[in-house]
Amino acid sequence: MQYNFTPLKTKAKEIEEWLKKEQTQIRTGRATPALLDAVKVESYGSHVPINQVANIAIEDPRSILVSPWDHSTTKAIEKAIIASNLGVSVAVLDKGLRVSFPELTTESRQSFVKIAKEKLEQAKVTLRAEREKVWVDIQAKEKTAELTEDEKFRFKNDMQKIIDDSTKRLEETHVKKEKEILS
Repeated sequence: MQYNFTPLKTKAKEIEEWLKKEQTQIRTGRATPALLDAVKVESYGSHVPINQVANIAIEDPRSILVSPWDHSTTKAIEKAIIASNLGVSVAVLDKGLRVSFPELTTESRQSFVKIAKEKLEQAKVTLRAEREKVWVDIQAKEKTAELTEDEKFRFKNDMQKIIDDSTKRLEETHVKKEKEILS
């Protein structure tokens, strides 16, 4: 008999994608449009992501230019960016807004590394919970005689290999982000 590890692999992939998304929202000292992904702007009575009301472009390594499609939303965009507590300064220009990222201090870099580690740990905890669900299912199948004891331990090893591979990818994502923050 074969055990279906597809749901576990899918969940592991989702956890990896979640971590990558979370890591992109952590400042590194460089201006990246992804930092504004979490900013919601009030536009025409609803809250929408900033990229749905404006073009976002990198102007230079320390600033982003936000060009609203409707200039009446400029004030709402400015308010949303300031309220997001990203530690940036916003200047209103005739063509839109300039979002400037100050140089990171050693203390702020360490703080961002700590946040990145917390996100990594959250991802690992979620992955371990998924592993536990699969292990409980494998044990239950062995008790109902759907699996032999040998199959149970073979599937446990297969499951652990999937978890180890995913954990390795999570660690690689974190190490890459940590290097970005500290450089």
